[in-house]
Amino acid sequence: MPKATKVLALLAVAALPCIALAQPANSTLSRIKDSGTLRICTPGDYKPFSFEKAPGAFEGLDVDLMQTLAAALQAKPQYVKTSWSNLMADFVAGKCDIAVGGISVTLERQRQAYYSAPYMINGKTPLTRCENVAKYQSIEAINQPAVRVIANPGGSNERFARTHLGRAQLRIHTDNVTIFDEVIKKNADVFVTEAAEAIVQSKAHPELCAVNPQKPLQYAEMAYLLPQGDDVFKHFVDQWLHLSTATGDFGRARARWLPE
Repeated sequence: MPKATKVLALLAVAALPCIALAQPANSTLSRIKDSGTLRICTPGDYKPFSFEKAPGAFEGLDVDLMQTLAAALQAKPQYVKTSWSNLMADFVAGKCDIAVGGISVTLERQRQAYYSAPYMINGKTPLTRCENVAKYQSIEAINQPAVRVIANPGGSNERFARTHLGRAQLRIHTDNVTIFDEVIKKNADVFVTEAAEAIVQSKAHPELCAVNPQKPLQYAEMAYLLPQGDDVFKHFVDQWLHLSTATGDFGRARARWLPE
């Protein structure tokens, strides 16, 4: 063996421990392969992303996409019901491999977990009774002492209300499924949520209108929560998401749950 080749071979052998260290010993990919299951945390109360239509039975955009991710991982999807208040605690405790269901990207969550690449821009949008649309065109118009704002606890909706609507009358409603009825019944004036949910709920409830959903009050992105520090799994999920977008799978799923 030529001297130069021998030196290169020795360098390659010496580098092997470094390469091994770069691969996490307990990557989520390894766990999924060994168990054959992809554990998915979701609150299941947020149309059109994830909704529990019956105990243990979920549907929505993120649910459809998780079916394709599980197939790519040669695993079965296993849903773990959580709530917005307990989402981060359950995720950090290792109860699931990924969390989905209309999760907004926030720096607070980023401190405890990785995010996938964003898959949707979905800013905060007021939802109100249709006769009041002209009243609530801006944060300033909503942030008034006479305005009754309602929010669900534990997520970015509550955080937005507490940060930007401190002068309004804020009430926390624990059930995200029935929160829309509170606005319909005139027990609240405004619910500020993501544009996608505001649009879907305005179609489901003719009494409600989304206020300027194409021009939201605040920029926001949707992404999936992933285990902090697991770069191997994050790269896999991001590549799957990229290919799903490039092949049109994501677009078809979105069109099913968010028709134009």
